[in-house]
Amino acid sequence: MNIVKTTIPDVLIIEPKVFGDERGFFFESFNDRHFQEQIGLELHFAQDNYSRSARNVLRGLHYQIKQPQAKLVRVVVGEVFDVAVDLRRNSSTFGKWAGTVLSAENKRQLWIPTGFAHGFLVLTESADFLYKTTDYYAPEHERCVIWNDPDVGIEWPLKGEPILAAKDRLGKRLRDAEVFP
Repeated sequence: MNIVKTTIPDVLIIEPKVFGDERGFFFESFNDRHFQEQIGLELHFAQDNYSRSARNVLRGLHYQIKQPQAKLVRVVVGEVFDVAVDLRRNSSTFGKWAGTVLSAENKRQLWIPTGFAHGFLVLTESADFLYKTTDYYAPEHERCVIWNDPDVGIEWPLKGEPILAAKDRLGKRLRDAEVFP
């Protein structure tokens, strides 16, 4: 696998080695030993999640203030613009964001460490999104930063208004959000 640094050094794009020919392709989507060697952390994944969303659905920017989850995310059908926002108050990149296109075609994954909010926008008719988390979902600890916070300034590749869940419409501005030390 190839590791590509983003504008936030802790958020990494992972490009797998893909072997393909006229029959199709093969790639190793996850190897615990190689992943931990490349990332430099000893981790345990607790949960795998799968979601399907329609075009212009924007999910996020989600995080858990207690039981924080690091995430390894990828797309197996379609294409999304995926974003991580640094919520670690003592970080030199606090309030900054990193984003990339993840798709079934490019087979890239994004590593999002704990201390970050995460969200994505579906760019194709639909997208199937898979992600591993390092802790379990805990709805009582879930928080949301509003997707269009001008202080964060994410440049979403969006035409018109996104389709949002009710909880995402109620997201807080970063300046009012509960963040990490």
